[in-house]
Amino acid sequence: MTTTAPRPFGRALCAMITPFTAGGALDPDAARAHAAHLVAEGCDGIVLSGTTGESPTTTDAEKSALLRAVRAEVGDGVPLLTGVGSPDTAHTLRLARQAEEAGADGLLVVSPYYSRPPQAAVEAHFLRVADSTGLPLMLYDIPGRTGTRIEPETLLRLAEHPRVVAVKDCAYDMLGSTKVLTRTSLAYYSGCEELNLPLYAVGGAGYVSTVANVAPRHMRAPLDAFDAGRTEEAARLNRNTAHLTELMMASGLPGAVTAKALLAAGPVREPLQPAGRGAADGLREAYEELLALG
Repeated sequence: MTTTAPRPFGRALCAMITPFTAGGALDPDAARAHAAHLVAEGCDGIVLSGTTGESPTTTDAEKSALLRAVRAEVGDGVPLLTGVGSPDTAHTLRLARQAEEAGADGLLVVSPYYSRPPQAAVEAHFLRVADSTGLPLMLYDIPGRTGTRIEPETLLRLAEHPRVVAVKDCAYDMLGSTKVLTRTSLAYYSGCEELNLPLYAVGGAGYVSTVANVAPRHMRAPLDAFDAGRTEEAARLNRNTAHLTELMMASGLPGAVTAKALLAAGPVREPLQPAGRGAADGLREAYEELLALG
C-alpha cells in the first residue's frame, strides 16, 4: 500500500527550532546536537529557518551559520531545506543565493507577506526565486500567516517550472490540494500536523512538522503503519498525537515557544515570550501521555 507520491526531500521532515544561548545568541553546537538527534529518531530531512526556526528574528548571517553547522553535523545524506521567504523579492533572492552557497538542498519559499500581492505578482515572485539558483523549491502556502493564498490555479502554472517541486500545505483546503495533486507532479507536504495522515492518504508526500522536534518517532509512526497497509493502526497512532499537537500548535502559543518549552533549547527572541509555568506543565503532561502510549 506504499504511496507512489514523489518525495524529493524524503517523507518525514522536521521544521527545526533554532537554539539560542542563555544570552540570546545563536547556539551552533546545540543546533548540531538537535539535528543529529532528529535524524537518529527517524527524520528524513530537516527544514531550517522557517517560522518554527524564528526566521523573522534571525539575521541573514545567522541563517547561513545555522545551515553550515547542521550540514557539517548530518553530512550530505540528509536533505536540508532552508527558509528564504521575505516580503521583499530582492531580499529573498539574496537569501536563496546565500543558502545555495551554504549547502542547502532546497529552499522553502513562503508567499510574500503583509503586502498581499495579487496572484500574478505571487507567481512572478516564485519564478524569480526559482530562476535565481539551481536549487529545488518547496512553496509554502500558509495564508493564515501571510494574508495571501497560493491559489490552486497559480500552483498549476508554477508546477511547470522544473525547480518548483513541492508544496508545504497549510491552506486547509483538501479539495484544492487534491486538485493540484491530481494534475501535477508536485510533492505535497502537510504543514499542519492534524492533516499529516489525511493528506498522505490522498497522495501527499509526507509532512514538515514542528511537533517532530519533540516527538519525531511518534509523528512518523502513522505514516509507517499506513505504508504497511495497517490503516486502522495508522489512524490510532495519529489520534495518539492529537493532544500534544493541539497544545503545541493550537493553544494560542507559537510552535517555536511550545517546542522550546519542552526541549529547554534556550530562549525565544522577542516579540515572542517564553511559555508560562501553567502552559509548560500542560505541555509536559501531554508529552508524557504520548510517551506512555508507546
